[in-house]
Amino acid sequence: MTFSRWILLFVLNRCFCYDLTYFVKEEQSAGIYVGDIARDTRLLESVPSSDRRLIRFSQLLQGVVGSPLLFRVARKTGKIYTSQSLDAELLCRYNKECAQFVKVAVRREESFIKILKVRVIINDINDHIPEFPVKQINVKFTENDYKGTKVSIPNAVDRDIGLVNSRITYDLENNDYSQFMLSLSKKVDGNVNLGIELKDRLDREVQEIYLIRVIAKDGGSPSKQGVLQVNVSVADINDNTPVFSQSVYNVSLIYEHSRDDAVAVLSARDLDSGKNGQISYHFSPKTSDLAKSYFELKELNGEIYLRRKFETERDLTYELFVKATDGGNPPLSSIALVFVNVINQKNTAPIININFFSASTKNSSAISEDIRVGSFIAYVMAIDQDTGRNGEVSCDLKHDKFQLQSLAEKEYKITVSNPVDRETEDHYEITIFCRDKGTPSLHSEASFSIQVTDVNDMKPQFSNETFIFYINENEKSGTWVGSINATDLDLGLGGKLTYSLLTNNERFLPFQITDDGNLCSVMSLDSEFQDMYKFWVVAKDNGRPSLNNTAHVSVKVQDLNDNAPHFTFPSVNPFTLDIVYYPNQTRNITTLKAADSDSLENAFLKYELSNSNDKQLFHINEFTGLLSFGRELVQTDSGFYNLRFVVKDSGDPVLSATTNLNIRLIVSNKTFEKMNAFQVDPNDRIHVYLLIFIVLVAILASVIITAPISICVIRCNDQNHPKRKRMHNPSNKRIRDLRMSMCPTYWTEVPDNLAEEEVTLENTLTRTKGVPSVKYEANKELRNRCLEMKTRTDKDVIYEVSHGLRSLLNLVCRS
Repeated sequence: MTFSRWILLFVLNRCFCYDLTYFVKEEQSAGIYVGDIARDTRLLESVPSSDRRLIRFSQLLQGVVGSPLLFRVARKTGKIYTSQSLDAELLCRYNKECAQFVKVAVRREESFIKILKVRVIINDINDHIPEFPVKQINVKFTENDYKGTKVSIPNAVDRDIGLVNSRITYDLENNDYSQFMLSLSKKVDGNVNLGIELKDRLDREVQEIYLIRVIAKDGGSPSKQGVLQVNVSVADINDNTPVFSQSVYNVSLIYEHSRDDAVAVLSARDLDSGKNGQISYHFSPKTSDLAKSYFELKELNGEIYLRRKFETERDLTYELFVKATDGGNPPLSSIALVFVNVINQKNTAPIININFFSASTKNSSAISEDIRVGSFIAYVMAIDQDTGRNGEVSCDLKHDKFQLQSLAEKEYKITVSNPVDRETEDHYEITIFCRDKGTPSLHSEASFSIQVTDVNDMKPQFSNETFIFYINENEKSGTWVGSINATDLDLGLGGKLTYSLLTNNERFLPFQITDDGNLCSVMSLDSEFQDMYKFWVVAKDNGRPSLNNTAHVSVKVQDLNDNAPHFTFPSVNPFTLDIVYYPNQTRNITTLKAADSDSLENAFLKYELSNSNDKQLFHINEFTGLLSFGRELVQTDSGFYNLRFVVKDSGDPVLSATTNLNIRLIVSNKTFEKMNAFQVDPNDRIHVYLLIFIVLVAILASVIITAPISICVIRCNDQNHPKRKRMHNPSNKRIRDLRMSMCPTYWTEVPDNLAEEEVTLENTLTRTKGVPSVKYEANKELRNRCLEMKTRTDKDVIYEVSHGLRSLLNLVCRS
């Protein structure tokens, strides 16, 4: 049992214990520095300095004899380098982490000191694109397939071994077909079952072929993608009935009609394909046997011929019921009625001649798509040599873009009735019908085509009105930002586009756009300088006149954590504070302030007190930077404190800054409430001084004005009332004592020397430069109070003002 445990420990040690682990990217050239074995193992620290020059490093051979080494080790320095370009996919085909192992012998002269085991992890880069086993594949659905029907397609394979680089996501590129979606389901082994799934039933008669592009995109940055072309065909079912071009045919023929000429040609159309759309023609059982004896119906093309000559020369009418049947299973059919009027009167059908103003061929013409409505494009003449009503002809043209207008008898002109648009339809098939007024009426028809030529009437259309792109700051010049797509339905130069950027001449735009609409940067961007660029892109065609369109582009420069925070207060390092603490006062000392040029979480700052807080005397708010006392102070807390503060941002990686604050703390043992000077803002002190000055001036002015008036009033009263004069005699001791009791003198005892102190207030902090000794013996209580005044606060100032006012009132009373 013990022997088995030793074997297990030995195996674990062999499998999981390495002296060093290094990382290197694949596909780099040979000679890339991997690591310093001597430095990282601190091996030479235990070797006397005189023997270090004798230390040698060598790589031990391992693996297949004769195979090239992946790494080389410098004999004297112990630095390890790559000896060839490393391909993670070739070295570690089936692993998610590619690790290679190197054994390095450390020797002194001819003896081994140690065998080091070095593991080198080869980091995968995204150098392979997802690849499908084939470039394109054909799949088939049928018209009667229901929603949810799936057809499997092959998966893509990415030869990268990295977990992110080899992760593949699938999507349909520009899926313009609402009938399809991509079906994804995971197998037990982690792979994906990929397929095309129906979202709605298909109709082959609407569209028979669909071209779908499946995009396989890996998770690398930047990502790579592969494309599979999926050709979807729709198999037909027999769901359409043959339809005749006319439900009723009226045919007139003369008694001498030739058996070699068709009496009528019936045409039916079936939208189905294959056998389901193959039509055969037959007489319906409703057709009489007599009619069948005179007429023959061609099964494949619907042509009707005479079987034999008519036995009588009188006018006759025959009814032929013709059934058109497709080749489906079960077959579908429809019926048309053919009236054959046999007349014994010579009558010929009209002849139609068409003359074009701009003829391309005999039966076609070309017009420009900007042709005006009402334009005269062709001249039509109907010719019928018959006499009477057999020679009277009327012609008609049924079309939504063109119309037939009469010029004279049997003469017409074709004009444009509605605007034409080549981008909507580039050619039109037109048929003119002319019919005489004989009995039965004979008719003729002439067909021709009109081609619509292109003019540059379509301006470029962007795929979006606004394009929003994102780019990281500090990316090198030439970085791809995004693609801008515009299309122009015109032909030739009118459909060829060039792109440009519309900028403000006062500001340089750090982007350029290629001819195919790719937007790239022309310099490295800094989000702290500018984090958003808004401009216009112009798409211009090369037609005459040239047309253009614009789209708005916004490029957001995403912030990286490339700026460390810095303290704005204190602005010097170290910064020294002198603080006198009185009981029952606020514990707040000051607020440390820092700034960071980055944004969002990269500029979200946190404050820390890193040292000199063993007594838990100081506390700093993590988010506001407010420094305060962590508890109530006692006199033994007096002393000198060296505090170090750290401010950190919340970016990745975290950046920080430090500052030092030296505090000389004096804790007073007085119990009266006193407001400290470091609670007063310097601007507030100025306001208080100004208020004191205004009040003193106002009181002084009042005294100057009221004193003479009072004296005059008293003298007038003395003259008018001599008896009362004695009442104001200062020799009257009772009145004088009463006056002294109402207006006491507060400065009867004044010390010879007062304490001198200098107080400086900066950012709510107070420095006291010291209080020199005071020597006098008058009024001991006043002397003690002067010694207790360490700082000049708003309360002190207000107290002095009130004291001064009371002194002035005392002087008035004495007067």
